[in-house]
Amino acid sequence: MAQLAEPLTHDRSAVERVVRDVLVKHFAGGGGAKPKPHPLVVNISARHVHLSPEHLETLFGAGAKLEVQKDLYQDGYFAAKQTVAVVGPRRRMLPEVRVLGPCRGATQVELAFTDAISLGIDLPVRISGDLRDTPGCVLVGPAGVVELNAGVIRAMRHVHMGPADLEFYGVKDGQKMNLHVESPGCTTLLEDLVIRAGKEIKLEVHLDTDEGNAVGLERATRVELLKAEPCACKH
Repeated sequence: MAQLAEPLTHDRSAVERVVRDVLVKHFAGGGGAKPKPHPLVVNISARHVHLSPEHLETLFGAGAKLEVQKDLYQDGYFAAKQTVAVVGPRRRMLPEVRVLGPCRGATQVELAFTDAISLGIDLPVRISGDLRDTPGCVLVGPAGVVELNAGVIRAMRHVHMGPADLEFYGVKDGQKMNLHVESPGCTTLLEDLVIRAGKEIKLEVHLDTDEGNAVGLERATRVELLKAEPCACKH
């Protein structure tokens, strides 16, 4: 006749240790789930200007260098102390528009839709750097004036990702994602965030001022980045 096994006795501290280990593994992405490499950061990108070295000297004088006022979330990028006035075809002006650094190969002005209405500019939505067939404006600095024939855009909403972020979400550079924003009385799904990938990049969503205000971003209680599913509709 088989004998009954003796009842197991457990040391309380050992049990607590096992439970703690299980919880740590669970919340760190155990059990097959991949841990998030970076926290999701969503920032409003207010109107700003990127200057070429040549235009920097024209606006601020020979030998001018950008001076750091505040570091931005992405390493190596900063808001400069320098500002310029942006003048549109209606002769209306946006004073003290912040310059961001470092300098770029081509000058680019990024505005929100309401800024464009005020200035009288028909503003295209573009990925940063795509300046083909874009409108221009006039930039005024303390040392000179630059007349741009092109370079004014409304930046397409986008998400910056590093290699680990791409792997975690199962996406590729250039694809699009959605952003779910929960805020009091204003839960919204923003579609078509273009992925911009780079080796030393931290996970960050950029919305312009109009978009951030529309979704109540400053009062948001939850934000979630979602992989966009292919459209199943028939055309």
